[in-house]
Amino acid sequence: MKYRLIICLLSFLYLSSAKAQGEYQNKVYKDYIKTVECYNTSKEQSFPVINLKSSETLTFAFDDLRGGQKNFTYVVEHCTWDWKSSKINVLDYLEGVQQDILFNYRYSFNTLVKFTHYQMIFPNDQMRVKIGGNYILKIYEDNDPNKVVITQRFHVLNNTINIGAEVVPATEVTDRNSKQKINFSLFHQTPINNPYLEVKAVVMQNMIPQTAIVNIKPSFVKPGTLVYNDINTNHFYGGNEFRKFDTRSFRYKAEHVADIYRDSTQNVILSIDLPNESNRYSNQFDENGNFYIRNTDGRDNTTDSDYAYILFTLAAQPPTPKGNVYVFGRFNNYALTDENKLTFESSRRRYYGNIKLKQGIYDFKYVWVDENGKFNDTVFEGSFFETENSYQVLAYYRRPGARYDDLVGFTNINSVKR
Repeated sequence: MKYRLIICLLSFLYLSSAKAQGEYQNKVYKDYIKTVECYNTSKEQSFPVINLKSSETLTFAFDDLRGGQKNFTYVVEHCTWDWKSSKINVLDYLEGVQQDILFNYRYSFNTLVKFTHYQMIFPNDQMRVKIGGNYILKIYEDNDPNKVVITQRFHVLNNTINIGAEVVPATEVTDRNSKQKINFSLFHQTPINNPYLEVKAVVMQNMIPQTAIVNIKPSFVKPGTLVYNDINTNHFYGGNEFRKFDTRSFRYKAEHVADIYRDSTQNVILSIDLPNESNRYSNQFDENGNFYIRNTDGRDNTTDSDYAYILFTLAAQPPTPKGNVYVFGRFNNYALTDENKLTFESSRRRYYGNIKLKQGIYDFKYVWVDENGKFNDTVFEGSFFETENSYQVLAYYRRPGARYDDLVGFTNINSVKR
């Protein structure tokens, strides 16, 4: 009984602290935490969503480059559709303990950079969720709620609505070569009294939060169907296929690798990248921004894959007088941080950046953020309707009298029919 009271007190202190800090996004707070992964266990790097009260699980993992064994604790909090605290009691959305310790860890083997790999499966015997919706997983150290190291979003689907979606050319003729439009419908059997207030739908491209589009009102309301196909909504720049590089081995230079050398750590120099100034689409296979930890030099991808400093070079001029270039991909949660910001060398008219990454296959692109914070992921990459992209459609429903947003529908579609 005394232990449970202590756990509840720590959880309350943590959630209060987290709410004050606004920690409801995918973020890594310490530079010694690397290679954060969160996906449905059935498919590596898939969208982090599981069905409520099913046997599906999420895999969550990361590396601690300090090595050794540290004391990491995790908690889970329910969020609104737009990633704010639901402010509902933890007992209303969780069963089991309200916080738990990460016990599953492994040490690196035969690597220059020593690290400890932590992994967790959720839900587990200690903690399960009761309701659908958005959730944030929060990791902190030494049982101290102020020592947050990771926050990671995931979704639990209470599947009561079916979603039909399609990718079509943009409505405006001038956008038809560069943009893709998503039309979708929500099919429901349970009556929805006021869909204009109770239902929210979010469309994402390649799981990128910066370009997500929120649909507050349906275009048409039919019996059992909400239609979202307004001519002015859900347009996305098609972009271009992601750039990629391969560091599965440090013994030879694979795709997009110009040189490899070793000092105290492994160092990889990527081939120089140029802006895509072509008006024609060039097809190449990519992973829609994902990354996969792999190595051919050892036996185990998780513990035998070493870390290396990856030198990125973009031979381009700044599009506007003030702004920054970032290397962007799921490997860094599509975050815009100092770690993945490039430095411009005016004498050589090039951007440079050195990022420590684990061995594997990586998709990436270059994005421009101007002085006003405007995000542009097409200025260096170009944009084409033919580009193959994945789209995620999420439907949220707040029932009359309910105190939380339930995730009631989800679908993942591809712009290219395979």
